[in-house]
Amino acid sequence: MTAERPVLPYLMIAPSLLLALAIVVWPIVELSEIASHSVNRFGQLRDFVGLANFEALWNDPNFIASLWRTLVWTVCVVGGALLTAIPVSLVLNEDFYGRGLARVLVMLPWAVSLTMTAIVWRWALSGESGMLNSALMGLGIIGTNIQWLADASTAFPMQIFIAIIVTVPFTVTILLGGLSAIPDDLYEAAALEGAGRWTMFRTITLPLLKPFLNIAMILNTIYVFNSFPIIWATTQGGPANSTDILVTYLYKMGFRLGKLGEASAVSLVMFAILLVFTLIYVRLSMRREA
Repeated sequence: MTAERPVLPYLMIAPSLLLALAIVVWPIVELSEIASHSVNRFGQLRDFVGLANFEALWNDPNFIASLWRTLVWTVCVVGGALLTAIPVSLVLNEDFYGRGLARVLVMLPWAVSLTMTAIVWRWALSGESGMLNSALMGLGIIGTNIQWLADASTAFPMQIFIAIIVTVPFTVTILLGGLSAIPDDLYEAAALEGAGRWTMFRTITLPLLKPFLNIAMILNTIYVFNSFPIIWATTQGGPANSTDILVTYLYKMGFRLGKLGEASAVSLVMFAILLVFTLIYVRLSMRREA
C-alpha cells in the first residue's frame, strides 16, 4: 500500500501533463526546427542555418524597435489597468442602489469582440470625421482636426489607452472575487479601533488582495504581450512600422514577407521573454510570502 502511494499522484496528473506537452512542448519543438532552417514561402524546410535567423532579427532595427515598444506597451497597459481596476472594484464591492447595473456597464467592454472594439475606436479617432475630434472642437479645446492615428506620437498612446479600457473589466472581475473573500469582521474590528478607510485599505484590503493582484498581473501580462487586434485594426503597425509590437512584426514577417524562419525565431523570443518574466515574478512572490 505504501509503495503505491507515491505513484498515484503522478497517474492523476498524467492526462493533464500529456495535454500540456501536446499543446506547449510540441509547437515549441516545431518552431525551433523551423527557426534553425531556411524556409521557402510554402513552409518547406531547406538548409540548416543554425542561429542565422536570430542574427538576422538582431540586425533588423525594426525588430529592436518593436521589442522595446512591446515592453512599453505591456508595462503601460498592465499597470494602467491595475491602477484603474483597483478603485473601480472597491466601488463596485460597496452595497449601493444600482450596483448590478454598474457592474454590467463595467463588464460590457469585455463582452464585445476586441476586434470590433478596435474598429469602433478607429472610426472615433478618424482625423476628418472622428467622434473625438468633433467632441474636442465642440468643447473649444482644439481648433483643427488632429490626425490621431497618422502619427506615432499620438497613435501609440491612444492604442495604449484603448488597451487599458478593454483590460479593466477582466481585472475588475478578478479583484471583485478577491474582495468578496475578505471577511467583513476584519473591517468591523478595525473600525472599532478607530481606523479610517485609507488605513483599512492599506493594512487589510491590499495585503489580502495581493494574491489576486499577482494573478491579474501575470494573466494580463501574457494576454497584453500577445495582443494583436488593437494595433492591427487601428494602424496595422503604421505609420512606417512606428506602432509595431512583436506580434504584429511577427505577422508581417511571416505572412507578408514570407520569412517563416525569422517569424518562428520571433515566436521563440516572445515565448522566452514571457517564460522568464513568469518565473521571476512567481519566484519573487513566493519569496515575499515566505
